[in-house]
Amino acid sequence: MTVELTGGGGQSFGAFIPKGLTLKLTGDANDGFGKGLSGGKLILTPFADSGFEASENIIVGNVALYGATAGKAYICGKAGERFMIRNSGATGVCEGTGDHGLEYMTGGKAVILGEVGKNFAAGMSGGIAYILDEHHTLYTKINKALVEMSEITEDADKNELRQILSDYEQATGSSKAKAILDDFDNKVSSFKKIIPTDYRHMLMLIAKYEEQGIGKEQAVYEAFKESCKTGA
Repeated sequence: MTVELTGGGGQSFGAFIPKGLTLKLTGDANDGFGKGLSGGKLILTPFADSGFEASENIIVGNVALYGATAGKAYICGKAGERFMIRNSGATGVCEGTGDHGLEYMTGGKAVILGEVGKNFAAGMSGGIAYILDEHHTLYTKINKALVEMSEITEDADKNELRQILSDYEQATGSSKAKAILDDFDNKVSSFKKIIPTDYRHMLMLIAKYEEQGIGKEQAVYEAFKESCKTGA
């Protein structure tokens, strides 16, 4: 079911919505947008005649997607501080964030098509983020205690990013996403991938066991045992 709304979304708009429900809001939203998102889909876009560039203006408040566990949230504009903190499974897209983005994130995917604030990815222990780093400033904003940053070179990562962007552009009509998709093979070089070091190691171990024909659940168990033995 899809519910279309217009105007200002108050505190905790779309909190805890489950799979099968889509809320599409044209306007803006306050703090707590999508808090505890549990499988549903949130789409936030500015008014077509708003007169400002979406990618340069904040459209949603602080702590958007706090503690989200599943689902998707597409925000056509910038988010405030602490975007997607404690997210454990949802996919979120926006076009810039304030300070402390992805703090304590444990899973899921984040795509950010613009600048981020300071202390980015502090305490991030799981999940993956793709960040558009056109001005090469991302390295100065990251809390490097647990994560590593790299260029996007693997086809699997490129395909995942392209798919998320395609879905986001279709849902929001984002001009920035469209420009990237129209020249994706060149624009992808401006993105950086952020992933926790230990999480990347676990994914590699799981893939190794799956290549041996072991099922997903058993592969995770074997990877965990090996990780404990090596102290990784």
